[in-house]
Amino acid sequence: MSERSGARPRASRRLTSVVVVVAVALVLGLAGVALMQRSIVFVPDRRQPPPVGSVLPGARDVELRTSDGLALTAWYLPAPLGCASTVLVAPGNGGNRASRAALASALHDAGFGVLLVEYRGYGGNPGAPSEEGLARDARAARDFLRDAGVPAAATVYLGESLGAAVASGLAAEHPPAALVLRSPFTTLADAARAVTGVPLGWLLRDRFDVVEHVGQVTVPVAVVHGDADTTVPARLSRQVADAARRAGSPVVEVEVPGGGHNDRALAAGPALVGAVVDVARLGGVAPCP
Repeated sequence: MSERSGARPRASRRLTSVVVVVAVALVLGLAGVALMQRSIVFVPDRRQPPPVGSVLPGARDVELRTSDGLALTAWYLPAPLGCASTVLVAPGNGGNRASRAALASALHDAGFGVLLVEYRGYGGNPGAPSEEGLARDARAARDFLRDAGVPAAATVYLGESLGAAVASGLAAEHPPAALVLRSPFTTLADAARAVTGVPLGWLLRDRFDVVEHVGQVTVPVAVVHGDADTTVPARLSRQVADAARRAGSPVVEVEVPGGGHNDRALAAGPALVGAVVDVARLGGVAPCP
């Protein structure tokens, strides 16, 4: 009798040990998947860019202070004296600010000051990127412009691809005069499925839900996309434009024929810059003379 009763606790302990081992393995496996997801989603160029004057004449290095204590370097090309019209650029998931110099130059030529945001973990900045981290970085950029004397009524947010989620989230919290979304996807899960053909949403730690954000935005919105984009299919960008219309926003939608995701024509060409000018005017922001 005593032997049988002793066997049960030992068997129970063995079963408990197996359950613990399986649980730990599952947790570690999911943690590994989450870490791998972020290494795929975020592709930073961590190198310190060259001196700003050699890449973007007239611009200067500035510091963005985030709510979690990071000091991030960004590039700021002010509007001409006496004019406040400024574009806050929330970049996509790759490169660093040096790769946006052509965009900043084109926007400046069109009559805008430009703040090129540099996320945590990119371009020599401290920290590691995440959805919440990028949202903090964007808020710090907005605070910088406010403190520099650029009011919300003179500010246009421009988000590239993944940065469209960052810019639209910021617009939902702190409305600008107008919002520009270049090659936006609906959600990160939709974008991943469009590229891989596999439903991966349950694996993703970060949502980047652009449709949810634009549903809370009522300022004029421009959506610019390429019909040859194989990274973010044009149908996802069109769905974002439709969501903005349903929310009651005036929408400027521009499709670039033959435009691929990273083509210069789409990333910094006349179609994008023209859309910025048009939507800014809808929002009451006149380009600087």
